[in-house]
Amino acid sequence: MEIKVLKKLMAAQEADAEINRKFFSDMNVAAVNMMSSPGSGKTALLEKTLEALGGELGAAVVEGDILTTLDAERLARFGIQTAQINTGPFGGDCHLEAAWVRSAAEQLDLSLVDLLFVENVGNLVCPAEFNLGVDANVVLISVTEGEDKPAKYPIMFRSCDLCVVSKIDLLPALDFDMELLERNIRAANPGLRAMKLSAKTGEGVCEWLDWLRGLSASKKRKIK
Repeated sequence: MEIKVLKKLMAAQEADAEINRKFFSDMNVAAVNMMSSPGSGKTALLEKTLEALGGELGAAVVEGDILTTLDAERLARFGIQTAQINTGPFGGDCHLEAAWVRSAAEQLDLSLVDLLFVENVGNLVCPAEFNLGVDANVVLISVTEGEDKPAKYPIMFRSCDLCVVSKIDLLPALDFDMELLERNIRAANPGLRAMKLSAKTGEGVCEWLDWLRGLSASKKRKIK
């Protein structure tokens, strides 16, 4: 009985994800689901991204957290639209679900948006298992977390289109083996691209911006 219930729940989730895909396509919006452990630098990267884009692409953010609006408040200073999802009322869930994301996105004026960032709840397990119907899944792993995370949490890395290795400005202060991390990433997902950057110094951010531009342009070509 428990297995049947789980299958039914996941089938409903997949159906909601398919609705999201059509919704984002109809609105001509490229949606990016950003996932990581707590403190890996998702919000800092979004701050750097919005600063660097400077309005070149219309951006908006759906923020996911168990409680508080702290991250949304950090991003509000860039004058973008934000929508908050707190999972506390749902029992403090450690992930976002497709229907919640759509409900939040519907609060935004997506006619002004090229890129919609979904900042998922900080967790390397549950978010990977819930399809949101976005255009790309991105996982951040900071160098302060160690090289073993792709080996410990392979489902997250298998479900993603890009891996961002963050906080590389801290490498001189750490005993960190980048080659080992890259081997672990390839073992989890041989085709996963690893992009190294620092939101603090800006190193590698141009590569990230180019990837976002490409994603947005690809979405527009598909719609045409």
